[in-house]
Amino acid sequence: MSIYLTAIVKSKPDTVNPLRAFLLDMVTNSRKEEACIQYDLHEAADDLTFIFQEEWKDQAGLDEHNQQPYILAFVAQIDSLTDGIVIYKTEKLA
Repeated sequence: MSIYLTAIVKSKPDTVNPLRAFLLDMVTNSRKEEACIQYDLHEAADDLTFIFQEEWKDQAGLDEHNQQPYILAFVAQIDSLTDGIVIYKTEKLA
């Protein structure tokens, strides 16, 4: 069964460009993963908010994704690049 995630990433005002570059690199790498069905990145009009829409084949695939070196590198820099992240695990209704 697919796993759906929406992740909202708030940038610090002075880290928007490096954060955007980091997130775009995550998109490139994540889309190469076997369990990745969808991994889209959106930027809000306020230029400080990034939104991921993700779909993973299953929980095992998502767990493997979360252990990838580029994900761990991002997690290590969350405090310096962002003003916070909120992740919603959802079920598709329609």
